Amino acid sequence: MVIRSVVQVLAATGMLGVGVALLLDARLGADGYAMLIDGLSIRTGWEFVIVNTAVSALFVGAAWLRGVTPGFGTIALPVVVGAVVSLLAPHLPEPDAMGARIAEFVVAFALVCLGVAAYLAADSGAGPTEAAALAFDPPLPFRWSYSGVQIISGSIGWWCGADLGLGTVAVVVLIGPVVARLMPWFRPAPATAPG
Repeated sequence: MVIRSVVQVLAATGMLGVGVALLLDARLGADGYAMLIDGLSIRTGWEFVIVNTAVSALFVGAAWLRGVTPGFGTIALPVVVGAVVSLLAPHLPEPDAMGARIAEFVVAFALVCLGVAAYLAADSGAGPTEAAALAFDPPLPFRWSYSGVQIISGSIGWWCGADLGLGTVAVVVLIGPVVARLMPWFRPAPATAPG
């Protein structure tokens, strides 16, 4: 069970990293957390992976104070996602045609939602944004607390220079409810009693 969980976390965070890189490449706006990291990276001139790791530590620390204990997934997420985005982003095509950008955005959104749902379902410790949202569930249901964290993060990222677009609105509004619906797909089936 532990091996399955580790493999699921690594695969999910890798998928999430690809999705974030594609979101940023489509230039239609990304999820709030990616915008925060991208904006701070633009403002400071630091690599995405460095900013991601530093901000993740702040988010996780704040969530830990509210009782959300970090785990393997909490550590793996910023490292794997940050590394994948830093390695992949310089090699993506940055399409100019709106149709290609929309198509890239749709694929990216699907990968981000699947990645977030898969690593949360592995129950190996939530990532920074998810930990911050889970720290307020209750009283707020995850689908709303997650959207709130995304809105605040995205606003700061935009102020720092990250792209803001209709895609940002779509991701911020839809990601919480979509992830909540996808999570059961990735949870292991309960063991049946012998007999």
